[in-house]
Amino acid sequence: MRAKRPYRLAVRTSAFQAENRGPTPRRATKIMNKISTDEKKIEKLLSRGVEEVIVHEDLEKELKSGRKLRVKLGFDPTGAKIHIGRAIILKKLREFQELGHKVVFIVGDFTAKIGDPSDKLSKRPMLTEKQIKENLKSYEKQVEKIIDLSQAEWRFNSDWLKKLNTGEIAELAESFSVQQMIARRNFKERWEKKEEISLREMLYPLFQGYDSVAVKADVEIGGFDQLFNLKAGRVIQKHYGMKEQNVLTTSMLIGTDGQKMSTSFGNVINITDEPKEMFGKIMSILDELIEKYFLLCTDLEEKEIKEIKKGIEGGKLNPKDAKVRLGEEIVKIYHGEKAAREAKGEFERVFSKKELPKEIPEVKIEGVSKDLVWVLIKSGIAKSKSEAWRLIKQGGVKVNDEKEENPKRQIFKGDVIKVGPRHFVKVI
Repeated sequence: MRAKRPYRLAVRTSAFQAENRGPTPRRATKIMNKISTDEKKIEKLLSRGVEEVIVHEDLEKELKSGRKLRVKLGFDPTGAKIHIGRAIILKKLREFQELGHKVVFIVGDFTAKIGDPSDKLSKRPMLTEKQIKENLKSYEKQVEKIIDLSQAEWRFNSDWLKKLNTGEIAELAESFSVQQMIARRNFKERWEKKEEISLREMLYPLFQGYDSVAVKADVEIGGFDQLFNLKAGRVIQKHYGMKEQNVLTTSMLIGTDGQKMSTSFGNVINITDEPKEMFGKIMSILDELIEKYFLLCTDLEEKEIKEIKKGIEGGKLNPKDAKVRLGEEIVKIYHGEKAAREAKGEFERVFSKKELPKEIPEVKIEGVSKDLVWVLIKSGIAKSKSEAWRLIKQGGVKVNDEKEENPKRQIFKGDVIKVGPRHFVKVI
């Protein structure tokens, strides 16, 4: 079949885009738009936190050539907040930007409706236009904490994907066979368990691959769980007679509970978390994850990270102290040095010295008293009566520093409730 010309991008801003962008203050440090072929920086870009590069030799050669590359990264706004696991790939995008290359950030407002099946062992529900719109409200503001958007392209893939007609979609589908799709790990597992696999899900890598055609990507980067979709971009570019993009994947981050960090698991550290909350979550990670968090989530030199690891293994450095340093470094990236110092001080005051936080959220009650369940719901700590009961019965609630397992316990003005290690509320 003769390769067809790809859809030509229209240079415009839709009403949807205009509403979800708007002027916002730049957060990331400005960069100079000048190509660098610094070999040490290129080596770091291709190795630190990297799982796989396709094709390594070609990408290295391109980076050293001095030619400006178009580097693509796409995020589907399936949630309103970006966590530090997803920020790993944003930091890698920033490294390309610092070498002077043009980065293209694609907001998957169209593909979010389809639902990425990557690493999903059950069918992903379709998002509505309203959900996507809500999730996008602060997306740009979060992304610009890491990359310099004044030197980047910010695109919405609905611009080109919603204009594809049935004939063009059929031609895209010709790029892959059913056997190739079923051989994909998560599809294969679901197939063997006789679980439903939607044809819609099989369209996802085709659409993500077409994004690479639309923006003329030289390189696409993503998390390691995205490898199939990224390789699909190479296949589809070849189908359209274009040079195949190189692909770089980064390591995946483990969440606070020991599983892969994912919003659906509730084990995330979001880049918009308040400094004290972010610091507290970092202090709760497993000790064996300290080195990886330093490597993937901070800007510390690898030599210093190795020294920290050596200190822990040799018994000269307490893992808790290493996590304090880790917390400072990560909070500093997203909130600044002052906020990092204050978060550290608050943690030491509350957890080491067993003092109350300087600032405690308050809940006002009418009358003499209210039961404990009411207070937990009113404060927002629990979203429902059943969740409040569960927290209390699991022994995670203290009243005036004493464990309380009676949901009907009456709470009076002046009482301080503590839930878990980080949540406090004072009744007034």
